[in-house]
Amino acid sequence: MKVVAVVQARTGSSRLPGKVLLPVLGRPVLQRMLERLAATTELDEILVATTRLDADQAIRTLCRSLGVRSISGDPQDLLDRHRQAALATKAGAVVKIPSDCPLIDPGVIDLVVRFYRENQARLDYASNLHPATWPDGNDVEVMHVEALEESWREARRPFQREHTTPFIWDQPGRFATANVVWPGGRDLSASHRLTLDYAEDYRLIRAVFEALHREGAAPFSVEEIVAYLERTPEVRALNARHLGSSWMSRHRDELRTLAHAPERKHTNTNTNTNSGSCREVPLG
Repeated sequence: MKVVAVVQARTGSSRLPGKVLLPVLGRPVLQRMLERLAATTELDEILVATTRLDADQAIRTLCRSLGVRSISGDPQDLLDRHRQAALATKAGAVVKIPSDCPLIDPGVIDLVVRFYRENQARLDYASNLHPATWPDGNDVEVMHVEALEESWREARRPFQREHTTPFIWDQPGRFATANVVWPGGRDLSASHRLTLDYAEDYRLIRAVFEALHREGAAPFSVEEIVAYLERTPEVRALNARHLGSSWMSRHRDELRTLAHAPERKHTNTNTNTNSGSCREVPLG
């Protein structure tokens, strides 16, 4: 099965305009992220899905210069963009990876995609988000193209179109879904924020790259990021006020799998490093 990663990217963020093109060590954030994705072993292709707006020509130009394929589509209908990407690449499964995750660990991507490949005969969807255990900003969602196609045909609510996958994972009785959690029972999802939405996030992400990135070396891991943030609490505190910020919190009453689930709060979490293999939590 051909597995294609789709990085959804645009410049029109309302909270931090142009965030994917902000500089990190002399290169745009999106380029730094694509460099990290290139270190994966389980992806057959990486594609950037941007919008057809003139403002996103800079993203198309960057992708062309890097030799990364891109497609352009509706600014709000990301479900359609992911379908376009699947058709353009003849993918058997699509991996949704938001461009606001520039610190995503290639090893985490490989872990989730490998799990999906090993269980593809019985799964429509696998992720590491339901529930999340890795620090926010390591989002990996894998979906079979048939599930993607059904979603594209039937999803009607705007948030289902904008966020691509809720039509699938919010119907575990219809789609066969599973979740992969961090080895060793760790959960830093509510205490560590590595995603890019606000200026404070950018300052933290830039600090992490400046401390850990080595040009030409293998990408630093999520464990290395966590260890660095434990050594530098002033850096970890940069975006602490945004912990727990998520589009899902705005739609909890509409998402049946979340409506009656307790909301997760920020807690002080044991961050000792553990090794081991992934553990699957079936959703349905």
